[in-house]
Amino acid sequence: MPVDNDNPLYEDLMKDYDNSLDHSGIHGERIAKRLFELSKIGFVQIGGVKRPGFSNEEKEAKTLVKKWMASAGLTVSEDGAGNITARLEGNNEGAAIASGSHVDSVPNGGNFDGPLGVLSALEVVESWKETGYTPEKPYEIIVFSDEEGSRFNSGLTGSQAMTGAISEEEMAQLRDYNGETLEQVLAHYGSTLDAFKAAKRDISELELFVEVHIEQGKKLEKANEPVGIVSGIAGPAWLEVEFVGEAGHAGNTPMIGRRDCLVAAADFLQSIPEFPKGISDTAVATVGKMDVYPNGANVIPEKVRMLVDIRDIKEEPRDRLIDQVIEQAEKVAAKHEIHSNIKLNTRIQPVPIAEDLQNRLASSLNKFGISPIYIPSGAGHDAMNLGRFIPVAMLFVRSKDGISHNPKEWSSLNDCVTGIHVLKDFIEDAMTK
Repeated sequence: MPVDNDNPLYEDLMKDYDNSLDHSGIHGERIAKRLFELSKIGFVQIGGVKRPGFSNEEKEAKTLVKKWMASAGLTVSEDGAGNITARLEGNNEGAAIASGSHVDSVPNGGNFDGPLGVLSALEVVESWKETGYTPEKPYEIIVFSDEEGSRFNSGLTGSQAMTGAISEEEMAQLRDYNGETLEQVLAHYGSTLDAFKAAKRDISELELFVEVHIEQGKKLEKANEPVGIVSGIAGPAWLEVEFVGEAGHAGNTPMIGRRDCLVAAADFLQSIPEFPKGISDTAVATVGKMDVYPNGANVIPEKVRMLVDIRDIKEEPRDRLIDQVIEQAEKVAAKHEIHSNIKLNTRIQPVPIAEDLQNRLASSLNKFGISPIYIPSGAGHDAMNLGRFIPVAMLFVRSKDGISHNPKEWSSLNDCVTGIHVLKDFIEDAMTK
């Protein structure tokens, strides 16, 4: 395959690949080519991708994946929320075993977060096609829309629509980075609000959902293992905090009496890292996005809007942390004599992974000589929304230096293919239960 000098992903993946991993119908080069093809959609010069949910780039990536799905013999459909479902019938009717992930990204994101889960689920079908295996139960691959949340500052939009976890009120409140409503965004995408609402399906049609994802941490790297087991998924909550002061000329407005909301925001930000420490060992709070208005060098800021990401693997301490952050925002606003507006954009329940499923994943790992490592996921995933209704399981693939949401995000092709072998074994075992 010709190498794109600006985007050498394929060459880098294949460079150290162990061809002995090509067996049972699974081929590393196919995965490398497909990761490379997806990496060209929304490519940014620093090496990553920019594919916001419901963007032309996300749609183009989905279209490419749908082409691969159809070529593999799957029946492909898309709902009004942009979720792609590809189905393979089994020897028997009934609830399906499902796997998948997403293809949207954060701004300047990496090439593995999301696409690896989609391509892993698809490679299982490719392997069955090559070896002549027919599953006992139906099998579905699902590609969810807008998992990352960079569109609306509220993630997991597609899986919320599919499970009916998003309310009419929440739909009405959504605004994207251009100030457009959900209805307007859907219209640009080629759907409607009514079609989005109709995306809710009967989740009992699925028996089990299993997702492969990069670890986004260093535990597997430290343990020198390629694949690990997710023991539970932290539930994210996103608080939109807005401080509103008064604009003024930076030179003519005296320091005394200023209502500078950026100074207040700095006061608030400085306090955030201390709160999780008093909650639990697994609680975290992060401000990774902030907008200043009018954002002029010689203008006292009138408004600052930021997003506070709050997580824990247990719901009660997570919610206590939310309350503390809200209280602090109100205290800071009062101290600086400005106004605060606070909105909870997302609050999703943490999801434990059933012990039986963890044991079955461990059995699959053991078959490939991998010692089971159990890792709680601090990141949110579409599996969380499905996990409110059906059993879910997750596999982590080793991440170099634990980097994610970054162009430097990397998982070796050896580890990716090993993860697919484990996924295939686990799914085939689930087909017999």
